[in-house]
Amino acid sequence: MGYSEKLRNIYKDQLTAIEEAGLFKKERFIHSTQQADIEVEYPSGSETKKAINICANNYLGLSSHPEVIKAAHEGLDSRGYGMSSVRFICGTQDIHRELEHKMTEFLGTEDTILFPSCMDANAGVFEAILTSDDVIISDRLVHASLVDGIRLAPAMHDTFKHSNMKHLEKKLQLHADKRIKLVVNDGVYSMDGDMAKVDELVELCEKYDAILLIDESHSSGFIGKTGRGTHEHFDQMGKVDIITTTFGKALGGASGGCVSGRKEIVEMCRQKARPYLFSNTMAPVIVAGALRVLDILSESTERRDKLEENSAYWRKGLTEAGFVLKDGNTPIVPVMLFNAKLAQDFSSDLFAEGIYAIGFFFPVVPNGQARIRTQISAGHDIDHLDKALAAFIKVGKKYDILGKTKEQIIETYGL
Repeated sequence: MGYSEKLRNIYKDQLTAIEEAGLFKKERFIHSTQQADIEVEYPSGSETKKAINICANNYLGLSSHPEVIKAAHEGLDSRGYGMSSVRFICGTQDIHRELEHKMTEFLGTEDTILFPSCMDANAGVFEAILTSDDVIISDRLVHASLVDGIRLAPAMHDTFKHSNMKHLEKKLQLHADKRIKLVVNDGVYSMDGDMAKVDELVELCEKYDAILLIDESHSSGFIGKTGRGTHEHFDQMGKVDIITTTFGKALGGASGGCVSGRKEIVEMCRQKARPYLFSNTMAPVIVAGALRVLDILSESTERRDKLEENSAYWRKGLTEAGFVLKDGNTPIVPVMLFNAKLAQDFSSDLFAEGIYAIGFFFPVVPNGQARIRTQISAGHDIDHLDKALAAFIKVGKKYDILGKTKEQIIETYGL
């Protein structure tokens, strides 16, 4: 019978249940480049509407930067559209090696290997370097791509309470007999916006002879004095054993990722990481754009500095307005609403005011932790932020959540 009506109804029922629970995710269609001001079609089939984008990973505003676009065009003309192959067969060009060298220098590591995405980097690294004699000890809030990569590894997996160094130390002591102990963290946690305690992590790993991996996807390019990441922010350059990161956020906003770190670990990824061995390499056009991004970052910290100023301004405005925020000092500023339906309704009302900001809810975040995750960009001007803040306040007043505590919001709307 194949895909019978009975089977079709199984999925229909599941989708209906997701929608009834207020957890259904609807996509918006952007009819412009990715920047502070965008044109959006929502709902599907409606006229496009101009909006201020306050929820993109475009931290440095480089996704539509004319110099990056120019470099991408030049890369397209000189190296073609795609490689039609994996790296070790015939998918490696000179510019791939050049980007790996530049990322090694930028991150302050020993070597770098490119992947089609950071999702692929995280999917490949654990299985490539670990065996059943090893253990992975990860922060309980690490990104989903790290979780998925860890699942593929033969090593034992344990966790520690979020950013709790005493709990981590207990776990390191518990697993002292393991051949390799790999501690895994995000540099900046994508949903909450807080930073890992990289200095304390390095100290513990040195004390207990462990390896440290940090995913810098939400920090590469703008955290630290010159944007190297959280390891620069905490003065730990050269001390983090493995860094995974992406070119799909601050570093151009297209796609691609890498594993950077100790040269032996990078070489193990070249030999054994399955996403590297069996997926087409990064397209030349993206490599060319990423190379220009690194040049722009090396020329000036102007964009990084503006982002820091914008982030502080935005957080201050939301705090003074009376919203419940997650603590942090990064461009990721979650406005906590706790209820999934409230987050979706709040997002829809913001869009009606010309502000594009998406509601996050289970399973993207834990149940009862629904929010509007706002993300600030160097592409925002103060005028953008003021308009967005006015809209947030207007909608906040509608739902009577300004100045209310977490408990009061939950009492009104539930979890």
